[in-house]
Amino acid sequence: MRGVSLEFLSGEQVEAFGRFTGVPSRSELDRFCVLSDTDVQRARQRRRPQNRLGFAVQLVTVRMLGRFLPDPLEVPWEIVEQLAGQVDVDDPSCLKQYAQRVPTQHEHTREITAVYGYRAFEDAQAQQEFREFVAARAWTSTEGPRKLFERATAWLLRHKVLLPGITTLSRRVGEIRDEQAQRLYTAVGALVSPEQAGELEQLVRVGDGARLSELERLRRSPTENTPTELARQVERLGELRGLELSELDVSRIPQNRLWHLARYGLGTKAATIRGLSSARKTATLVAMGRVLTQQATDDTLDVFDVLVRENLIRRAERESAKTRLHSLPRLSRASVTVATGLKTVLGQLRQDSDQTVDADAVWTALETAVGQTQLAEALDAVEELTADQGDPDATARAELLDRFPTLRKAVASLVEVSFGAAEGGTATLAEFLRLPQLFPGRCRKLSTAQIQSELVGPSWRRLVLGNPDLAADQVDQRAYISAVTEAFHSRLRRGDVFAHGGLRWADPREKLLDETQWQMAKLEVLTSLELPEDPQPHLAELTGKLDTAYRVVAERGQGSEQQAATVGADGRLHLDKLEPQESSEEATELSRLCAAMLPEVDLPDLLMEVHGWTGCLGEYTHLSEAEARMSELPTSVAACLVAEACNVGFTPVIHSGHPALRRGRLSHVQQNYLRPDTHRAANARLLERHNTLDLVGQWGTGAVASVDGLRFVVPSASVRTGANPRYFGQRGKGVTWLNYVNDQVAGLGGFVVTGTVRDSLHVLDGLLDLDGGPRPEMVATDTASYSDQVFGLFALLGYQFSPRLADMPDQKFWRMDPAADYGPLNALAPDRRHVLDLELIQRNWPDLLRVAGSLSTGAMKASELMRLTQGGGSPTTLGKALAEYGRIAKTLHMLAFVDADETYRRRIHTQLNTQESRHALARRIFHGKRGQLYQPYRQGQEDQLGALGLVLNMVVLWNTVYLDAIVKHLRSQGYPVRDEDVSRLSPLGWRHINVQGRYAFTNSPPSELRPLRDPTSPDDEL
Repeated sequence: MRGVSLEFLSGEQVEAFGRFTGVPSRSELDRFCVLSDTDVQRARQRRRPQNRLGFAVQLVTVRMLGRFLPDPLEVPWEIVEQLAGQVDVDDPSCLKQYAQRVPTQHEHTREITAVYGYRAFEDAQAQQEFREFVAARAWTSTEGPRKLFERATAWLLRHKVLLPGITTLSRRVGEIRDEQAQRLYTAVGALVSPEQAGELEQLVRVGDGARLSELERLRRSPTENTPTELARQVERLGELRGLELSELDVSRIPQNRLWHLARYGLGTKAATIRGLSSARKTATLVAMGRVLTQQATDDTLDVFDVLVRENLIRRAERESAKTRLHSLPRLSRASVTVATGLKTVLGQLRQDSDQTVDADAVWTALETAVGQTQLAEALDAVEELTADQGDPDATARAELLDRFPTLRKAVASLVEVSFGAAEGGTATLAEFLRLPQLFPGRCRKLSTAQIQSELVGPSWRRLVLGNPDLAADQVDQRAYISAVTEAFHSRLRRGDVFAHGGLRWADPREKLLDETQWQMAKLEVLTSLELPEDPQPHLAELTGKLDTAYRVVAERGQGSEQQAATVGADGRLHLDKLEPQESSEEATELSRLCAAMLPEVDLPDLLMEVHGWTGCLGEYTHLSEAEARMSELPTSVAACLVAEACNVGFTPVIHSGHPALRRGRLSHVQQNYLRPDTHRAANARLLERHNTLDLVGQWGTGAVASVDGLRFVVPSASVRTGANPRYFGQRGKGVTWLNYVNDQVAGLGGFVVTGTVRDSLHVLDGLLDLDGGPRPEMVATDTASYSDQVFGLFALLGYQFSPRLADMPDQKFWRMDPAADYGPLNALAPDRRHVLDLELIQRNWPDLLRVAGSLSTGAMKASELMRLTQGGGSPTTLGKALAEYGRIAKTLHMLAFVDADETYRRRIHTQLNTQESRHALARRIFHGKRGQLYQPYRQGQEDQLGALGLVLNMVVLWNTVYLDAIVKHLRSQGYPVRDEDVSRLSPLGWRHINVQGRYAFTNSPPSELRPLRDPTSPDDEL
């Protein structure tokens, strides 16, 4: 590995190293340029004004840059003026005389160095401390050479070590980084025997007659949900487990370094890995083998999960519904026959009510009306077709038996996986592992004494125990095996059964902070979340807020002439539809005027211009973090972003005459530079710039955010998709891109989930891992599933969960004091069944705090936690306490939602409308291939939709910058622009942006903003 050279540093870094690159901000002037009394006293020891000012300039220069400038006149004049008055200099221009006195400058730099404790970079102690810092950072972090160089520079500034030349520093950082990389390779390689290392090396070799290496085969994720695919995944997992890498003791090696090694291996061709040095190759293969084992475990269970849910249970349910529909005419005819017979009998009974019933007369009447044979057949039909009316699922389970061969193959494969179980899943796991012994053909008969009857659910009981073709003490083997498999699948999904060595299907309990970890993190977690260890004052404050909210809402409702919410006679709350707010003529005209003045632009030019403002495309680094930066890399990245975000592929962006836009170059950049982590870093740059614009402050503070899903049909075969006829068609499948946007119209991040989302827990998962921007306090969502536990988790973590409620009459309100009088709102919580159990919360408060700590530190995800607290429909004690805590937040939310003051409700509505408009812009950009996502694997889905999210934010930032310029221009021209009208402007317009056709890229974006269009000129729509 080569040491770091200047080619690894961006032009921006080289330009900014040890020098001023622009006008300092107000905060920088306040931080560095306000001299202390001691500073002023030392400067005033100089008799001449130019020397006093020169001394102060040299002092501030070394504090800000870490070095002295050879020419003091290179200091920005704003700094000079700021310092002049502090050292009694009336004319700052006298600094020019100081610049001519080089000996005086040297005298001052020596004095400042000695008095203020600065050390030369060559100082032995400074060298040792510097080496220790960089080595520790390089060993424990995965930062690339540029970021490590920045941290090294910052360390020198903090510790008052004068900066050396940029070449010297970059070479020293590179040498230390190389040493730590070799240390890592050696440490990882030492974990395996020479025999294991040789076996690993064989994975990257292509055998005689083979087209691909074994590594390529083992890296291939599943695309189908069939028994054959499941068997292949189990075989793949067995091969990887056979490498015995999961059992290695890697506790002394930073886990993020191992993951970084693995990520490089997973994204690199086998031929490239073969060409690595021996130590690096072994280390890469070890790290990659461990991660591949985890992925193969999860892939195996993903296939099993989808196979059971989609191919077996849901298909059986569809067939059951279809069968029930087809049987309705027969049931109708039989019911008419039975009804006729019963009517005849009842008529005969009424006729003979005063005398003994004549049985012969009854039979004669029945024979005349319907006939005994027909009546008996009709009765049999009714009994047959209504046997499972009390449990509709039982019919589906009967249909499931027709797919027993599929289920048998799945069970036979899956028992080879290494499973574990918590107390609630031990019996289920043991019986599931025994199922192959019970297969028909291996076990001739199965009696009730040989089964675990508690695993047979109500929907299975008749099929398992009531087969009329078997003896009374015998059970239906196929039905019992199916019942146990369904019970196993249910326990697996809720975490009572788990897979050893996996990630998503691992034991969720192991991810909770243990007692030692919690004690170490407790103070920081409780401080950041503002949660007390003693729950009583906290709960008293919350219940006080709840009482006040009830009274305020009740009072406003009684005093309002037009009540949007009313309590019906049934005690249920009914809420009128929110009326739209009409825009004023002034606001409409301002929006029209701004849209007409926005410059027309092609999407590639827009991306390059935004990069010129933010440098965001410079965040795309090579997967290995060690490759020299290519020339014109931003152009290649922009082209790849257009290809991905517009869903058009490479063909429209390729220019064979441009080295940065050739197919090979673009393919290399796409595979090695475009990743979720680089998308995230680039988006952070956009968010940072977005938040500085004056116009953004008119839209909001960033405290309100919303999350919603954008659905994409995925035509390719994939286990990473789900069915939903409403969004993907009757036979189609797809994914949902959950994305976050705040009230400043900035996209904060997003991630991909399978199918469609009905659970707001995924919302919290992403909310705890945003790309940047202000931290939201209130999170609006559209109508979706939300439970009391979800409200509790959001509240614990300091968020106001604000779903837009569509089923208000069915919602349950809670109160603290059953005797409190809330007027008409008393009917919402009329009895003690609606009273909060604060004692339950108090008893479980320490565990609730540990849950909050586990989530806020990233130790586990909210969706993983809910597998523990929900208990598969029977919440655990912790889950009940969490739900009770959530009922306070939920009731506060609902009271605010139905308040006669519509501010809160309208804020939610407005924010969700903003998100819908953003999704419309996303659809406009993602126009290729009919807007369908042709990515079967999750990594490809996340990469491509991450590119879409970034391009969306670049468009929003570009629009916002130009709207800001238009507003300022109109005001400068005397046009009446009101703040309330500016707040209704939207940066989500697209008519001025060309996103179609062949794409041209320029390396030189404009140095200034483009000329605004004349709003009176004809509108030529792009």
